[in-house]
Amino acid sequence: MTDQGLRIRRFTVAQRLWHFGLILLFMTMSVTGFVWMFVETEPGKWLAGLFGGYQNALWIHRISGLIFLAGFAAHILYLLACVDWKRFPRSLLGPETIVFQWVDVKGFFRHLLWIFGLARRPRFDKWNWWEKFDYWAVWWGLIIVGLTGLILYDPVLSSDYMPGWLVNVALWIHRIEAVLAMGHIFTVHFFVEHFRPASFPFGAAMFDGTLTMEDAREEHAAWVERLEREGKLAALTVKEPPVPLRILYFGVGYALIGLGLFLLVFALVNIWSLTIF
Repeated sequence: MTDQGLRIRRFTVAQRLWHFGLILLFMTMSVTGFVWMFVETEPGKWLAGLFGGYQNALWIHRISGLIFLAGFAAHILYLLACVDWKRFPRSLLGPETIVFQWVDVKGFFRHLLWIFGLARRPRFDKWNWWEKFDYWAVWWGLIIVGLTGLILYDPVLSSDYMPGWLVNVALWIHRIEAVLAMGHIFTVHFFVEHFRPASFPFGAAMFDGTLTMEDAREEHAAWVERLEREGKLAALTVKEPPVPLRILYFGVGYALIGLGLFLLVFALVNIWSLTIF
């Protein structure tokens, strides 16, 4: 059977909707967070005006953060429900799980050697090392931003239970971690998922849930071969999505990418101007 026109299903509808919700919340908090940090600048005032003023933007930021934390708690419950507790902890290992394993450590160093032409291209299974890194980075980033955000939600109330200097420390930790998260998403994540030669001009896997069979054999060769051995590949093989739907994914995706890059440039310019002047 030829691979032309065939795709392999990689993400379920629920996973894609969850990811899209994550995008919307992250972008909302990024924009309103920048209003919080740069409201004294003219561009910051303009951004605040889009939300009806600084106070409205701040409340949207707070509410989005609470929704984000609620979603995070729901995701943890979902993961706990997915664990095969009868085979625990062995059920956390294997090619289908997102848990870091020794094979990912080897894959990381082999990938580095391949980049410098010192080894053959590594053969990844369903998840490669940088996809797992991106997933778990959300965990530690959200824990740090979430805990400090809860302290800052009502700083007056928080100061009843902790010294004022600790609230100030929480503010700086919150901002630094948020800026690091945005910097990673708007540079590394965007490049890896959309601007690498293998995915350029747009990686739509998390939008339509599929990869072309050619890309799957190149990027996740061990996964495709394992599915073929287990007789599961045919069940995951689908046709290409309709062209209008692909155009919609592309338009929405690049609008979000453009917003992220705008925020990145906006932050760099304003940090530079505040430093100079």
